[in-house]
Amino acid sequence: MTARTTGAVVTGLDLGGTKIAAALFAPGGGVLARHTRPTPAREGATAVLDALAEAAAAVDPGARATVVGVAAAGVVDPLSGRVTSATDSIRGWAGTALGTGLADRTGLPVACDNDVRATAGPELAALPGSRGSLLFAAVGTGVGGALAVDGRMLHGAAGIAGHLGHLPSAEAAGLPCTCGAVGHLEVIASGPGITAHYERLSGRAADRLETVAALATGGDQAAVQAITTGAAAMGRALGGLANTLGPDRVVVGGGVPRIGGLYRDALAAAFAAELMPPLRGLVPAPPLHGKDAAVRGAAALSTTLPLHHPGVHR
Repeated sequence: MTARTTGAVVTGLDLGGTKIAAALFAPGGGVLARHTRPTPAREGATAVLDALAEAAAAVDPGARATVVGVAAAGVVDPLSGRVTSATDSIRGWAGTALGTGLADRTGLPVACDNDVRATAGPELAALPGSRGSLLFAAVGTGVGGALAVDGRMLHGAAGIAGHLGHLPSAEAAGLPCTCGAVGHLEVIASGPGITAHYERLSGRAADRLETVAALATGGDQAAVQAITTGAAAMGRALGGLANTLGPDRVVVGGGVPRIGGLYRDALAAAFAAELMPPLRGLVPAPPLHGKDAAVRGAAALSTTLPLHHPGVHR
């Protein structure tokens, strides 16, 4: 069944490869409590489900919540409640029965989705009317995304809709992707992708994206080229998708855009160059919500997605 729990106290959980964030939300949407803990990513799916349940208990010691929403890394099918695909950032995560597994541990109904789609949910809700369209990109360690058309978030077969990082990209031609294919956007536009491209261009090692950004600020041309190439690849991909979907708003979040104007300007220019005339004037924007965006979006899943109940196995 689908939840309609706008008058409930809800726990929102955000599961990433390094940490679990939890927040308890009042019926009006105010944050009652927050909690974080490390993700036991190397210990397997059972340990991760246990840690999620422990985070839910820690943020809600009075057991006020009546439902849990969880935003999780990986490809999540909200209908079945399963993780249908995942990288090795969480060991053994693919195939996990996230919905029922967490419901059994918390004793509460659980709604679940991919973390980027969950984060995009409040962005969609903020659009005027009820039939807004949204293109949302999260550019960080990987490249994720979410697509909403005419007021409806798209999930697709097995929950795979929105995985923008696996679009073909000319800038990534010949480069192997973590999914096993070659030439995908993520390997040139993500933080590690930009860093690796700098190393290819310069012949020098770089420990992280922020190092490359600092070098670019200092005038290192290989660093400038690596950043602008990744940004342009991302902008072109988003421009093509905008022509396909016709969004009212395009949002680009994640850690990579925060490295500065060099990246953002190159992305925006490449995006604008792709747009068909009716969309000219559409500009990529930063997310509306801050540090609570993912947990708030996770909590909101309980109002829109199927609930998975304790003791019910699919």
